[in-house]
This record gives sequence, structure tokens and C-alpha cells, in this order.
Amino acid sequence: MTEPGNNEARLAGAAGEADARSAQLAERLAVVKHRIEAATAAAGRTETPRLIVVTKFHPADDVRRLSALGITDVGENRDQEAAAKAAELTGMDLRWHFIGQLQSNKAKSVAKYASSVQSIDRLQLVDALAKAIAREQDATGRNDLDCFIQVSLDDDAGAHRGGAAPEAVGELAERIESAAGLRLSGLMAVAPLGADPEEAFARLAGISDALRGDHPDATAISAGMSQDLEAAVKFGATHLRIGSDILGSRPAVG
Repeated sequence: MTEPGNNEARLAGAAGEADARSAQLAERLAVVKHRIEAATAAAGRTETPRLIVVTKFHPADDVRRLSALGITDVGENRDQEAAAKAAELTGMDLRWHFIGQLQSNKAKSVAKYASSVQSIDRLQLVDALAKAIAREQDATGRNDLDCFIQVSLDDDAGAHRGGAAPEAVGELAERIESAAGLRLSGLMAVAPLGADPEEAFARLAGISDALRGDHPDATAISAGMSQDLEAAVKFGATHLRIGSDILGSRPAVG
């Protein structure tokens, strides 16, 4: 039989671990925010980019802690994990951003919780999302879906880190803008492995300029992660996707 004192000790230990994790997240978040503020000032910008904390592989409890620290935007790259967390955290003031490669058959699920999809790279996915969002709006009255076209900055157009070829951006943008329930926000990209991030994000800025020539409201640029956020801010990123520098390494699977 378990002694009451042992139960109390275990509960106190669990509470202590939770408090320690919250303190750790607060400290790491402060460091990242300072980097963002410094990069914004160095770039001569007045508007600070929006921070999206990438919570993939980390538990819903960490999202709760982040919410208590003022975070409202979280990113996920697997639908099964994102849908489960969103369902568990219903009612919290959170915007969920889907940032991973998305199969068209997952559009119906993503439409239930996502504020944005940042990895649109083909027409078939646009059509699937439009259909799913229309159905969800009829059922729940949800807001339009913010859509980012993921652009490959690799020379081989997406073989490594995903995304559409730059020359495909125009057609994708037209399809998104013509779909009810979808809102063309702008572009997303990941700097190629081993590449100079400043060169990559300068190229992305040029593609964004061209897009805005035909779609003036598509002003968003989602770029920059833990290792290259300064370069992204320098070249106009409006959204930063930061994971490991705030949450730490991927937790071990028990």
C-alpha cells in the first residue's frame, strides 16, 4: 500500500519539474526574443517579425507553458500530432500553423484547426484545402485559411527541403486567390542545407517582390529558424519559425 506521504512527495516532485521546465522555457524564450529585437534593429526595421514557436515532438504541456508565457503562435509539421494537440488545448488563445509537407488527403483534418498552412507547393493541395475549408466554414463558420506558398531555394526545386520551383509561384498564387475560403498571405522557404542563408533569403526577397507585383496583399515572408533568424530578418521575414532554441532537443521516446 502506498503511503500518503509518498504520494505527496511525488506530486511535489512533479510540480517542481513543471516549474523548472517553465523557468527553462521562459529563459530560452527571452534569449530568442532578444535576438529577434536586435536583428530587427540592425536591419533598420520598425515592425518585429511574428514568432512562431515550433512545438513538433514536444508535449501539449509545453504548449500550455508557452501560452502562459505569452506565446500565441505555434507550428507543427505532422497532422496527427498537430490535430491531437489542438484538440487537447481547445479553448486556449492559440494560432496553429501547419509548416510540414502536407498530403492532400490530410486537408480535411488540417482545416479543423489550422490558422495557416505554410507549405503549399502544388495545385492539387490548393484544391484539396479549398474544398476542406469550404466544408468546415459551412459547419463551423471558421475564418479563411492563410496560405503561404513554399518556395524551394534549392537548385533542384524541392528535392531536399520541399517547396515549389520559383517559376511555379505565379500559378499557385492565382489558384489560391481564386478559391473561396483561402487567403494568399505570401511565401515560405527554408534555407538550403550548407548554403549561405543571406544569399538564400535575398533570393526569397526577390521572389516575394515579384509576387507582390501581381498580388499586393501577399506581403508575408515566413523564413528563418533557430540557426539563421538574423539573416531572415535582414531580408524581410515577417514570420520566424523557431523550435530548438526555445524548446531544446527532441524529447526521448519513452
